[in-house]
Amino acid sequence: MKINFEFVDKHYAARTHEKMKEVLMDPNGDGPVNYYYMIRGGKEQKNITIWEPGTVCGEYIKTYGHYHVGKLDETYWILYGKAVAVEQKLALDKEGNMIPNVVEEFRAIPVKAGDSIHFASGHGHLCANVGGTYFVTADDSPVGFEDKKDEASMPGHADYLLVQKMRGFAYYVVEYRGKPALVKNKLYKEIKKQDLGGLLIIEK
Repeated sequence: MKINFEFVDKHYAARTHEKMKEVLMDPNGDGPVNYYYMIRGGKEQKNITIWEPGTVCGEYIKTYGHYHVGKLDETYWILYGKAVAVEQKLALDKEGNMIPNVVEEFRAIPVKAGDSIHFASGHGHLCANVGGTYFVTADDSPVGFEDKKDEASMPGHADYLLVQKMRGFAYYVVEYRGKPALVKNKLYKEIKKQDLGGLLIIEK
């Protein structure tokens, strides 16, 4: 077996508390130094992501979240732990551009080890670790290392700016009486269609 080790040093990245403040329900809360860890292998070798367990001011540790650029879809395979996957599709204006604060469709999807979940082209997504252990996934996002210095952390196929602008997705996944629930992100103007996956909406 012949493997190219040339890009091994570019495969690893971690998402820090300082970066995650941009999308937290409470950016002033105390959190871990790193929220999750990524080993990028690309579509052929797959990408592995490991979340820390816990909460920040009641909000479960999550990924930053992003929207796919171009005609790209993505599949996640749940290897360990449990989470709530959050998926949303933004409404489009007359020019076909995403409207940051209007959600066409929102879904909260509880997942556990052995499950898989598919995210369609044009959709945004994140996962929140709602268990007491690490949450671990494999996914088939394309990643290239030749030209992009920070591809492992911020891959070129993903748009993070819309998520940053809205300080996260339309709902935050929070702990309520020992179980996951949702808190509305008040920066969003409208959610046209939603499937909350059986989770309660609470006020914060």
